[in-house]
Amino acid sequence: MALKLPAVNRARVAAGIAEMVLRYVRRIPSSSEKKSRTPAEAARSRANSAAARAALAAGSLALPPGPLGWITILPEMAAVWRIQSQMVSDIAAIYGRKSTLTEEQMIYCLFRHSAPQAVRDLIARIGGRVLVKRTSLAFMQTIAKKIGIKLSQKVLGKGLSRWIPVAGALGVGAYAYYDTAQVAATAIDLFGREIEVDPKSAE
Repeated sequence: MALKLPAVNRARVAAGIAEMVLRYVRRIPSSSEKKSRTPAEAARSRANSAAARAALAAGSLALPPGPLGWITILPEMAAVWRIQSQMVSDIAAIYGRKSTLTEEQMIYCLFRHSAPQAVRDLIARIGGRVLVKRTSLAFMQTIAKKIGIKLSQKVLGKGLSRWIPVAGALGVGAYAYYDTAQVAATAIDLFGREIEVDPKSAE
């Protein structure tokens, strides 16, 4: 007998994701990390720790089976993003960028690998330098909506894994580890370069 999956409103899911995105990028967490003399090594160590924590958090929330599992999908994403945003803040501090970390840099680091089209206009590369474009609240909301739409399909795919509790949880945990590693790689690449603020705002 085929499983009858609960109906899910993708537009509502996308809107919920967009709301969470704004919440996590507009509240940049503080960091107790100090500027390191060996930032690449220190950042990789911090990234490995965060990836392990993200995998554990995501895998644990993916354990409830069947319809109950759908309820945990957005909390799972929120838990992973909370860990990732703290990691980005810590990596910025390790590279001596604590005081200059902006919302634009945060959202770029968190979503460059999963929603590249949504954040592509925030960063411009010129040789070894990067120009960060400042944004208005309205433009940041537009970016968040694009991310929500992009990631909503992944959310629906995650819902299917809830019907296979243990195997699904292992897969979700493995993906969270990989996802966090990708966020870390973007942050290390960004903060390891010379960063300037572009006087022209992204629109």
